[in-house]
Amino acid sequence: MPIPHHQKIIAVDFDGTIVKDEYPKIGTPHLFAFETLKKLEENGYRLILWTLREGRKLDEAVAFCKQHGIEFYAVNKNYPDETVDDKTIRKLHADLFIDDRNIGGFLGWGKIHQILFNDEPEIITNKKKGFLGFFK
Repeated sequence: MPIPHHQKIIAVDFDGTIVKDEYPKIGTPHLFAFETLKKLEENGYRLILWTLREGRKLDEAVAFCKQHGIEFYAVNKNYPDETVDDKTIRKLHADLFIDDRNIGGFLGWGKIHQILFNDEPEIITNKKKGFLGFFK
C-alpha cells in the first residue's frame, strides 16, 4: 500500500541521489529520478532540496532541476520564507529523506518509486519513428 501523502514533506539530496556524484560538477541524472520526483509533486508531496551545496554550486543544482521540470517547495530550509543564519539549527522537518547516504545505500529511483506508489515507473523513451513510423 502506498504511503499516505496528505501534505507529506520529502527531503531529497542532490549529488549521488538525483544525479550521479561528480561534485563539484553536476552529474548525469539517475534513472527515474526526475520521473519519480514529478509524480511525487503531482500527488501532492512537498519536495525540499536538502544538499550541502552552497552559493553558485547550489544555484546550478536548482537550475538543473528546474530544467528537468522540478521546482522545489524549499531549498536547504523547512519552508521558502525561513530565515537561515549561523544561529539557526539546521534540523529539517521532513516525513521522508531520500539520500545516497542511507543505511544500506541508495535504493535507486525505480525501487523508491515502487515503494512510494506500489508500482513500477513508466519507461519513457525518445525513439525515432523512422520512415515506417509514418505509416502507423
